[in-house]
Amino acid sequence: MSKLLVGFALSAFTLFTACNNNNNKSVSSNKMVDSSATAIQRVNPFTSPVNGLLRIYLQMKNDFVNDDSKGAATVGKTMVRAINEFDKSILRDDEKKIFEDLTADAKENAEHIGENAGDIKQQREHLEKLSKDMYELVKKSAAGELIYVNYCPMYNDKKGAIWLSETIEIKNPYFGKGMLTCGNVTETIK
Repeated sequence: MSKLLVGFALSAFTLFTACNNNNNKSVSSNKMVDSSATAIQRVNPFTSPVNGLLRIYLQMKNDFVNDDSKGAATVGKTMVRAINEFDKSILRDDEKKIFEDLTADAKENAEHIGENAGDIKQQREHLEKLSKDMYELVKKSAAGELIYVNYCPMYNDKKGAIWLSETIEIKNPYFGKGMLTCGNVTETIK
C-alpha cells in the first residue's frame, strides 16, 4: 500500500512539474540564480537531472561576462556544494557513470574559480575547462531547455574556447566587456 502511495505522489508531482515546465523556457541573465540556496533547489530530477547545475553554470558565465570575479567565485562555491549534494539515486545506472566522470572535473574547476576571487584571468582558465565539462554533461544528459554553444576563436592565444549560453546573443565570458561580442553560435542543444 505504501509503495502505491509513493508511486501516486511521484506521478502527481511529475504531472505538476510537466504542466509548469512550459513557463521555464529560457531565463534571462538577470533572473538567473539569485542565491546559493535557490541554485541548489533548482536541481529538479523531473525536468532534467543536470538542469540545476546548468543554471548555476549560466549564472557563473554571466558573472564573467560582467567581469565580476567575486560573483563568479561565489557561484563557483555554490556549484561545488550542488555537485556534492546532488542525489545520484535519481539517475539511471548509465547516467550515474557519465555524471560522476564529468562532475569530478567540473567540481575541481568550480573549486578553483571559487578560491580565486580577484584573479579573473585564472578563473577564466578554469571556466574554459568547466565549459567543456558542462557541454559534455548537457549533451549526454539533456538540460530540458534550449542551450546555445558558442565559440570564441580569440581566447587563449587564438586557440579558442567554447561556452554555453541561454541566449542566442553573443556575450563573451572570456573577455567580458573588453570584447563582449567576440564569438559565434556553433551548435544548439535541446
